[in-house]
Amino acid sequence: MNWDIIEGKWTEYKGKAQAQWGKLTEDDIDQIEGRRDELAGKIQARYGKSRDEAEREIDSWLGNS
Repeated sequence: MNWDIIEGKWTEYKGKAQAQWGKLTEDDIDQIEGRRDELAGKIQARYGKSRDEAEREIDSWLGNS
């Protein structure tokens, strides 16, 4: 799936993102506003992952969305 679609329909994908990454708060999800780099940063902060790990998780999530 193309990230532009998710960014444009972020309100529809917020719940899916929070289900995938349960440590993200509602405030985190709202601050992301569909920006992939922001999502990766929040995953890094909440889960203690590297940027590459966060990006791989996002890619995997995209494939399943």
